[in-house]
Amino acid sequence: MKLYERNNHSVGIAFWHIQFCTKYRHKMFSKPEYKNLIEGCIRNVCFNHNIKIVIINVMPEHIHMVVKTSINVNPNEIVKLIKGASANLFFRFHPKARLRYPRGHLWSKGKFLASIGFTDLDFTVSYVLHQEEHHGSPLIASS
Repeated sequence: MKLYERNNHSVGIAFWHIQFCTKYRHKMFSKPEYKNLIEGCIRNVCFNHNIKIVIINVMPEHIHMVVKTSINVNPNEIVKLIKGASANLFFRFHPKARLRYPRGHLWSKGKFLASIGFTDLDFTVSYVLHQEEHHGSPLIASS
């Protein structure tokens, strides 16, 4: 992997931590076959649009991912593309899911998006990788 991307008038690198949730926080990806299906859909979309996935973790009701993109692409457009195209593919391969989402919106409108520098990349990858542990621990310690 090249360290920096070179264009006609720019040189740089862009890593993004992206997180988005299913509509109404339904736990659509609790079953392994649905988890694998949505991950495959997202990987397909990213491959077709030259978005490099550094790491992806599918939770029952949300997705965490770290991606590397062109420095000339608007990150909001990247998220919009991933969410729209992955939902389209998911519904194509799993049509019964439309019963839960009759309007065809698999994902909620919101998103989390943060740029990542070289110093934070390892930490963020570790955070995404260990989401099961993070969500399995209590947020407030009982006394």
